[in-house]
Amino acid sequence: HEADPVAEAAGAADARVAGEGVGEVPADGARLLRSPAAVESMQDGVAAVREMLGAEGAAILLTERDGRFVMGASGGTAAEIPLGELSVAGLAPAVRAGSHWVAADAADPIAVALRARSVTAAPLESQGRLTGLLVAVSTAPDRFTEADAARTGRLAEELSLSLEKARVGELERSWRGWLSFVAEASDLLAGTLDQERTMALVAQLVVPRLATWCAVYTDADAEPARLAYVWHADENRADGLRALLDAAGPAPAMDVPGPWHGFAEAPADVRAAAGDTAADQVYAFPLIARGRRIGTILIGRPAGDRFARSAIELAEELSRRAALAVDNARLFSAQTAMSSALQRSLLPPAIPEIPGLEVAVVYEPAGEGSEVGGDFYDVFESGPGGGPLEDPASGRWRFAIGDVCGTGPEAAAVTGLARTALRILAAEDMSVPDVLGRLNRLILAEGERGRLLTLLHGEITARRARDGVTIRLSSAGHPPPLILDPDGDVREAASSQPLLGVFDDVGFHTDTVELRRGEVLLCVTDGVTERRSGGRLLGDGNGLERLLAGCTGLSAGAVAARIQRAVRDFGPEPSNDDVALIVLRAS
Repeated sequence: HEADPVAEAAGAADARVAGEGVGEVPADGARLLRSPAAVESMQDGVAAVREMLGAEGAAILLTERDGRFVMGASGGTAAEIPLGELSVAGLAPAVRAGSHWVAADAADPIAVALRARSVTAAPLESQGRLTGLLVAVSTAPDRFTEADAARTGRLAEELSLSLEKARVGELERSWRGWLSFVAEASDLLAGTLDQERTMALVAQLVVPRLATWCAVYTDADAEPARLAYVWHADENRADGLRALLDAAGPAPAMDVPGPWHGFAEAPADVRAAAGDTAADQVYAFPLIARGRRIGTILIGRPAGDRFARSAIELAEELSRRAALAVDNARLFSAQTAMSSALQRSLLPPAIPEIPGLEVAVVYEPAGEGSEVGGDFYDVFESGPGGGPLEDPASGRWRFAIGDVCGTGPEAAAVTGLARTALRILAAEDMSVPDVLGRLNRLILAEGERGRLLTLLHGEITARRARDGVTIRLSSAGHPPPLILDPDGDVREAASSQPLLGVFDDVGFHTDTVELRRGEVLLCVTDGVTERRSGGRLLGDGNGLERLLAGCTGLSAGAVAARIQRAVRDFGPEPSNDDVALIVLRAS
């Protein structure tokens, strides 16, 4: 079982903020119970009221958001007594109004809950809200007087101040936890530009911190929402949840968060197979980025485990950040696909077969493919042969390898211009030097849109004696091509001439190479010669020549593979420049 890097990242964020009270700022009672200072104050208050009144028992009851009471602290006969359904609504109107009181009637709801025959109590208040009760109890009837109630009231006022201070401290701690969690989540979401991975990360940040399960839907133009990712805290329930969501239909097309009741639309047999999950309470949050809805997040909890308001607010904030992360990943994926398609369009669809010549090419773009590179190559048939030493029955072929300065759309425009012009001008039977001159003028005519271009361009013809090929080539500012003979000697094959896109009215000439059987011509871009390892380049000190000399006796494909591998292995870091090379071997 392989480790899931997305789950590990989400777990790391969860672990870093687990002690900060993230996800739910609880109702007052639960929040106070999580505060050590509040618990200590409540225990002191129980002890103080028992001592002051000589009561058999005492307790502090805290209110929850739904009005129910929970036990905050207790002592004596009131210790560890379950409160059942005791709530604020069951108290007398005067009590709910915030007055201290004495209950001599054993039927009083508090007396019944705490199994007492007489009670005195006083409210604990915060900002005008009833947050709890300080209660003293006795098993004897008429045990407490109005004076006891007044004394309890004064103690309750002091205790209310202590608990309010502890409540605010716990609230601040919870808010710090919120901010920490949101910051961690934002960092994780910003760390990936893969759309599927981003959606998985969103779901695993939500579960189990904010919800029991999470589902992410994505919207595509003119298509219904697609269920992209489902995550459940209980792996055994994940398949049933996915089937339930599929049967429930598309996610709601809502623009604001709210409850979702889509499970009711699923067939009865699917709901039965999903078990208790079909009764879960579900909230939906739209994913809105740059003014448009790109998806929906559903989060769910079991029916009895209600969502706290704070959990809803945090999920809403997380959904806003997730929407931007998903949209960024989507845009990056679209840009990468578009760049890859454009790059493919700038390279030849196939390499022609040339009699008596093995041809191998390598093209390796730098980076993650989000930008079009400036390197290109081409090999194509240009027409019939006809020179005095050439075989009149054979054809002619052209090859080119070039490097446009820069990357991106501007470089791609020059690459497209160069590749198209090379083929068109060759079809017009224009010589290699004339092609370079015309291409130079075309680039200069582009003005500010033009880019500098280094180019090695050559024409291949078969020799009449079938003992190799003749290559006429020109190097316009390009790294010089190298020839490897069968004895392992390496030499340069062309003189350097000005690169294209700089000077007008430049004249170019050709160098002629007789490539005989067993000889290899290697043409590369500067992504090979300038491959860096620390302060050293691969081409330093005739490094490429020595590398080529070690390829004696290899086929064209094997030479290309060895050069490619050497470039990759030369430095510890990936290359930051495109790599292109052409290998021609006379056979």
